This record gives sequence, structure tokens and C-alpha cells, in this order.
Amino acid sequence: MEQASYNLFILGFAFTAASSLAYVLRIVWPRVAYRVAATSAGSVSVAAPTASPAWLGPLATFSSWLAVAFLTASLGARWAATGRPPYADMWEYTVGFGWGIALFYVLFEWRYRQRTLGAFVMPMAVALFAVSTAFFPSQVRPLIPALQANRLLAAHVGTTMLAYAALAISFGAALMYLAQGEQRRFSRLPSAELLEDIGYKSVLVGFPMLAVGIGLGAYWANSAWGRYWGWDPKETSALVTWLVYAAYLHARNLQGWKGQRSAVMLVIGFLTVLFTFFAVNLWVSGLHSYTGV
Repeated sequence: MEQASYNLFILGFAFTAASSLAYVLRIVWPRVAYRVAATSAGSVSVAAPTASPAWLGPLATFSSWLAVAFLTASLGARWAATGRPPYADMWEYTVGFGWGIALFYVLFEWRYRQRTLGAFVMPMAVALFAVSTAFFPSQVRPLIPALQANRLLAAHVGTTMLAYAALAISFGAALMYLAQGEQRRFSRLPSAELLEDIGYKSVLVGFPMLAVGIGLGAYWANSAWGRYWGWDPKETSALVTWLVYAAYLHARNLQGWKGQRSAVMLVIGFLTVLFTFFAVNLWVSGLHSYTGV
């Protein structure tokens, strides 16, 4: 079952990469094609406007759904093989993070009927899968005693991981907003208003999930270590991440911050997510450290 899980992951990785490529090609496909035309003065090159092939969009969407399906099956097989939730080490956690990004992306694409976002979001999942494959061992290892609580592992780590994945959508939308600008520099990108709405709505999904994840982590910490909060580096970094997004919501809803300032705050927020996910997990010593895992 462990090998089957890995094989399914490879298929999910491949379809994630295929969808990412298709989404990017829809944006960068040449806008002008040149053809040779015969005239009385001889042959000349004539410029003609072009659009990306119509099949690229459906292919990208179909590949994204297949990626989610195979990755879901992979995580399910991993759970069956280990008898515990499949995010107890850095390989599982990173794969789960990428799966969550792909899942939230297809849901947001379905909700907004907007495929262009995939060119900025799905490559993040590809990057996570590449990192997990290149740097983290996929072999199943025994859990340390503090992690041997399947329900709390599923609830706390799963909720936090999905919160980070939802916030990745806001990061992709913010990057597109900064590239697009309020003057709509690129006709193939969505309007600034739509991108700002996507970024805001994805934070409304991820922010309360992150709050619940932190709360569940405090409950688990009391069960495992006899205290709810100890300013462990991971706890502190997760709290800082939550505060950044709280500041974004406060600035947007109460101070009227929109546009570029709002997008910059979303970028900063997701950088704190990545810091918490990689730097604190791998390089900062603490009770939550995955160093060597």
C-alpha cells in the first residue's frame, strides 16, 4: 500500500505539472502570428491576431481535477498503509500542502469560472511536490510519542495545512494583481477588482481555519506537554502569521485598504506561511521541528 501511495502521488504530480503548463501557455501564447501572403509586388509577411488554442483551457481544468483525484487517492492509501493521518513528517506534510493548494484552486476556478489564476497557483503545488521528491524521504517512519494521537493529528495538522493551502490562493491572486495593476496592463489577465475579490474571499476561508488550527494545537500541547502555550518557535511563527492576516482584514474592512497595499499585505502574509512551513520546521530547533525527518 505504501508503494501504491507513492505511485499515485507521481501520477498526481505529473497531472499537476501538465495543468500548470497548460494554464501558463494560455497566458503566454503569442498574440500575433505571421503568415506569408502573395501580392502583385511579391510575397510579404502579414501580422494576424491569434488566440490561444481553445482546447488548452479544458485540458488544464481536466488535468487539475485528475491531479486532485490522484493526490487524494495517494493520501488515502498512505493513511491506510500507516494507520494514521498522512501528514506526520515533512514528505507527507509537503505533499498534503500541495494537494490542498490544488484542491482549493479547482474549487475557486469552479466558483469564479476563471482559469487564468491557475498559471499563478498550480505552479506552487508543482514546486512543493518537486521539493518533497528531491529533499524529503518518502519512507514511512514510526511516530514520536508526542504525535501518537490520530484524532488530534488529523484535526490540528490537517486544519492548519488546509488553512495554508487556502491562503496560497490569496497569494496567487495578489501576485496577479500586482502584475495587472488597476489600469489592466494585460488583457489576458482578470480585472483588478476580480483578483482583489478572489484574494479577499480566500483569506475569509483560510483565516478562521488557521485560528481553529492554532486553537487545536494549544489543546494538543496541553495534552502532550502539560501547557497550552509555551512560545515554541512554531507556535510563535504560526501566531505571527495569523496576526498578519488579521491585520490585512482589519486594514481592508475598517481602514478601507484596497488595491496595491492590500495585495502587498497578502504577499507578506504568505511569505510568513512559507517561513513557518519550511524555516521553522527544518532549521529552528523546537518541539515542533521536523529537522532530520
